[in-house]
Amino acid sequence: MKHTLSVLVEDEAGVLTRIAGLFARRGFNIESLAVGPAEKVGISRITMVVPGDERSIEQLTKQLYKLINVIKVQEITTTPCVERELMLIKVKGTSSTRSEIIELAQVFRARVVDIAEDSLTIEVVGDPGKMVAIVQILSKFGLREVARTGKIALIRESGVNTEYLKSLEAKV
Repeated sequence: MKHTLSVLVEDEAGVLTRIAGLFARRGFNIESLAVGPAEKVGISRITMVVPGDERSIEQLTKQLYKLINVIKVQEITTTPCVERELMLIKVKGTSSTRSEIIELAQVFRARVVDIAEDSLTIEVVGDPGKMVAIVQILSKFGLREVARTGKIALIRESGVNTEYLKSLEAKV
């Protein structure tokens, strides 16, 4: 199972290296990694997606707390969260397929950010499932390049679980 960890750290040189080293020593692969400033100056938030079982993630969390500069570690996989990713995708596009590609991008609420003679670059923001879906749809035109950020996530203060709401909506 894939787990999402949200780690608050002091914003100092070498913190990310120490965290990555810990993961490497334990034989964990980091599938997704996003780092950026948090709500307070001098603090950064690291959001990671890591495969593993409950026991190994618990051990990893304990090891993270032992590192200097780590302030808080939250395993937020099953917690109601707002999750987003950003992806830029360059698609082969001729004058005959350009309008269809643009229409498909609009369905996904994506934006065309560059058009060339033989390609279009599209910006997509959304949850990880949306990224997979648009790549599948656009792959029939031919993908030239894909650049994708790691997942970022914040816990929903409202506590509303959108996955639960989606399942209710599907039953109606």
